[in-house]
Amino acid sequence: MLSSKVINESHGQDSSYFLGWQEYEKNPFHETLNPSGIVQMGLAENQLSFDLIESWLDDHPEVLGLKKNEESVFKHLALFQDYHGLPAFKDAMAKFMEKIRGSKVKFNTNKMVLTAGSTSANETLMFCLANPGDAFLIPAPYYPGFDRDLKWRTGVEIVPINCVSSNGYKITKEALEDAYERAHKLNLNVKGVLITNPSNPLGTSTTRGELDLLLTFTSAKKIHMVSDEIYSGTVFDSPEFTSVLEVAKDKNMDLDEKIHVVYSLSKDLGLPGFRVGLIYSNNEKVVSAATKMSSFGLISSQTQHLLANLLSDERFTTKYLEVNRKRLRERRDRLVSGLKKAGIGCLKSNGGLFCWVDLRHLLKSNTFEAEHSLWTKIVCEVGLNISPGSSCHSDEPGWFRVCFANMSDQTLEVAMDRVHGFVEAMVMNTNHGKQKRTMWDSRRRSLINKWVSKLSSVQCESER
Repeated sequence: MLSSKVINESHGQDSSYFLGWQEYEKNPFHETLNPSGIVQMGLAENQLSFDLIESWLDDHPEVLGLKKNEESVFKHLALFQDYHGLPAFKDAMAKFMEKIRGSKVKFNTNKMVLTAGSTSANETLMFCLANPGDAFLIPAPYYPGFDRDLKWRTGVEIVPINCVSSNGYKITKEALEDAYERAHKLNLNVKGVLITNPSNPLGTSTTRGELDLLLTFTSAKKIHMVSDEIYSGTVFDSPEFTSVLEVAKDKNMDLDEKIHVVYSLSKDLGLPGFRVGLIYSNNEKVVSAATKMSSFGLISSQTQHLLANLLSDERFTTKYLEVNRKRLRERRDRLVSGLKKAGIGCLKSNGGLFCWVDLRHLLKSNTFEAEHSLWTKIVCEVGLNISPGSSCHSDEPGWFRVCFANMSDQTLEVAMDRVHGFVEAMVMNTNHGKQKRTMWDSRRRSLINKWVSKLSSVQCESER
């Protein structure tokens, strides 16, 4: 016999968000080895500024060599470290987070709990703030992984705050009250609101007005406010990023024990493999309990040592944030421009690693069944793994999350060529059946041949 956690379906792995990944893994795109494979556009990963970090590492070999002032620190790092973390690393993280927020917010390292990524941080907060069967309200559309991260092991329920495209998915008082009432009709005890700022999947930062509304709402209801600010350093366009802690300070709520922040280096520095996250809270009981729980998912000492040195380099962090934001903005613009040429629009975004793309005009009907059919065709026939809005709990079919920072410029060009060919085939061919399929297959082969020819030309040129 196995536990109920193992045998039930509550992990959420059957979501189209994860199923798209599975299809990609069966047939991953490679510029030369598999040019007809699936391009991964469902992964919110930042690969645009690796060169800056690699350059810093080349200039500081002693850090990778586990040395400090030419003396080895290997033994110190290899021996047992308690779960509070290295003081130098926590200090460096606090300063980096303050820099991202324009020094408008200060962080006390005694209120900081280190975790193995934001996934661990969010789940730990759920364990601390709610009992099985309690609920958190989350603005929808929301990150599909929350159905796993927040619910699977904790037993906490999620009630969507339904935001709509007609007002740019802004959080409203009416939507908050509606979600709260729906939760109570389901006999769920609401313990708090959780947001991602900037939003995943929308790529938009939460406005000061929305944050003020959220804090007023949670304070009146005497519930918790959790702000996942994992994308805070990716805001590349106006309006600038505003932390919930900044608004709380303006409202004289900066010491409120029901306000909590989650952060990670996975997106801003593009280091998801390093598993670096944290919880920040004014609540001493939460900090104490979360610190104890962190023993189940610690950040390795050598990782803390490396990043303490990197993040303490003020000149590097200033340059990195500036250059990375510029590259993200340019990449966003390339995606939006490429989609526009194919007659496809996007929600105006100012942060994150993705765009919320409007494909409603390509649906056969205004239903989620039609959205699923379109998504299947895009993944399996067009060869692009994107995430359908239904996986993000959107209540309006036809929207898709498309990631743009996890690939090279050349791969993005391939993706845009495929989109253009697909839309062109749909528009030009009004017939159905074999003729339509043959036309798209022919168009796709043409695009692949074009790409292989282009690669061969570039390779020949480089050999001369």
